[in-house]
Amino acid sequence: MKIAPMPLRRACLIVSALVMLCACASLSGGKFAPLFDGRTLNGWVTNGGAIFTVEQGTIAGRTGNRKMGWLCTERHYSDFILELEVNIASGNSGIQVRSHFEPDERGKPHMVGYQIEVDPTPRAWSGGLYDQGRRGWLYAPTNNPAAQAAFKPNQWNKYRIECRGDRIRSWVNGVPVTDYRDTMDAEGLIALQVHNGSNALVRFRNIRIRDNTPRK
Repeated sequence: MKIAPMPLRRACLIVSALVMLCACASLSGGKFAPLFDGRTLNGWVTNGGAIFTVEQGTIAGRTGNRKMGWLCTERHYSDFILELEVNIASGNSGIQVRSHFEPDERGKPHMVGYQIEVDPTPRAWSGGLYDQGRRGWLYAPTNNPAAQAAFKPNQWNKYRIECRGDRIRSWVNGVPVTDYRDTMDAEGLIALQVHNGSNALVRFRNIRIRDNTPRK
């Protein structure tokens, strides 16, 4: 059977559509990539007083001398989807996104930027959005009982954080918590926080990211 040749105009349209699909795929960042190899802290830098170690395939963060600290990515990220699991036995924690260090009034660097809360207390603000070192709470789920019930203390909790343009969203164990628009920071570090206090212990695992930053 003889196959009729495809009209030139139709062939051009198909090629154009394939080019657009490839471009969209490059913008979406493709598959998730691990940020933690399960064995070392390669790709991360410690800042502040907390102590971070690798224990049984997890990152364990503890307060050092009752001081907070952060384990920061070496590179900055703009648009992305971040997924990880958190288990906190005591204290308070959070996940910094689009964050950076600025000098304080004494000239010492301090962390500023968006933080997605990890809160095991009865207040139950896990997944809420806090502006570290600047404006304080941007969104707390005080009127969102489903979000407040999502976090399980002393268990592994899955977080999903999406930053796209001026929109920041979070989910805790699949339950939507934060959906907030803000233009103060478009890119920055990702960091795991251990807050002030004694005997704080928080563990992180299965940390992965899909980088959606538009390719130039």
